[in-house]
Amino acid sequence: MSLEGGARPEGAGESSSADLPALMQLASGFWVSNVLASAVELGVFALLDARPGLTADEVARGLGIAGRGARQLLPACAALGLLAATDGRYRNTTLADRHLVPGRPQYFGGFVRFLHAREYAAWGRLTEALRTDLPTAWDPGDERVTVFAAEDESLRLFWEGAHPLSLACGEALAGALDLSGARALLDVGGGTGACAIGLCRHLPELRATVYELPFVAELARARVAEADMEERITVVDGDFLAADLPAGYDTLLLSSVLHNWDPASVATLLGKCHRALEPGGTVIVTELILDDAGAGPPGAARMGLDMLVWTLGGRSYTESEHRAALAAAGFVEVRAVPLEVMQANLALAGRRR
Repeated sequence: MSLEGGARPEGAGESSSADLPALMQLASGFWVSNVLASAVELGVFALLDARPGLTADEVARGLGIAGRGARQLLPACAALGLLAATDGRYRNTTLADRHLVPGRPQYFGGFVRFLHAREYAAWGRLTEALRTDLPTAWDPGDERVTVFAAEDESLRLFWEGAHPLSLACGEALAGALDLSGARALLDVGGGTGACAIGLCRHLPELRATVYELPFVAELARARVAEADMEERITVVDGDFLAADLPAGYDTLLLSSVLHNWDPASVATLLGKCHRALEPGGTVIVTELILDDAGAGPPGAARMGLDMLVWTLGGRSYTESEHRAALAAAGFVEVRAVPLEVMQANLALAGRRR
C-alpha cells in the first residue's frame, strides 16, 4: 500500500513485531482468568490437596470432567504457577495450597468465583457502561435489586474473598502509621472486620467497633469470633449514609470505602466522620489512589473502571481530591503514607482540631 504524497507515520518502516506479544497478552488476558476460575469451580485444588500426585486422567475421573479437557487444563494451571508437574503427575504449588484450597485461613477462591460470576459479565459490557454512565453489574432501574442486596449469594463470595486482602491491609496500616496512642477505633463500612482484626493484633491497647450493613455485620461477627477477638472488637449494624455515626472514638477508619461513592456522598460521609470523632482524633483513609498526572497506577485505574460497572457514582480519586475532601470536612494536618497491599497504595491520615 502506497503512502506517496502523505506524511510518513511515526515508526513506519521499522519492525513492529516485537510489540505484538505485549498486545496479545493484553487482548487474551481473559484466557488466564478463565483458567483460574474453572480450576477453582471444578475443585482441582481441593482434589489435589486430598490426593496429591494424580495424573490428568485421574483428575478427570475424580472431577467428572472430560479427559481431553483435564489434559489441557492442568498444564495451563502449571504454566501459571498454580500446579507443579513431575512425570505427568500434579500437585498444588505453595500459592495454590495457601490460597485456593477451601478452608484455608487465607482462602481466595471465593473471590475468584465472585469475579467470574458477577464481574466477568459486567466487564464484558464495559463499552456500554462508558457510553451510558450506568452500572452493568446490576440493574439500577429495578428497585428490588441493589449492589448491596443481602440476598445475593455472590456477594457473600466477595466478602469471603476480600477478608484476607483487608486483613493484610490492616496489618500493613499498623506498621505504616504510628497508632500507639489510639484506644477506640470506629471502622466505618468495615466489611468482615478484617482491618480491625489486623490492627488489633498489632496494637494491644486498641479496641475497635465495626460499623456495617446488617447482612455484612453478620459475617463480621463470625470472623471476629473466629479470630478470638470478641472482647476487643464489637460489631454494630448501621448504614453510614442514612444515619449519623456512633460517637466517642479517637480514631475513625475508612478502608476502601470512599471509591464506592460520588463526590457529594463522600463529602457527606466525611462530614459525619468529623462530627463523630473526638477533638484531636484521627481519621484514616486507605484507598487505591490515582496519581495527579492521570497515568495510573494500574490498580487504581482498574478500580475506577470497576466502580463504573458497579456503582452509580463511584470512582477512583486522586490524592489531591482526597486531600481537598478531607480539608473541606474540617480535617487538618493531612499526611500520606505509602501502602503496598492489593487494596490500597496510600493511607491518608488527618486530625480533627
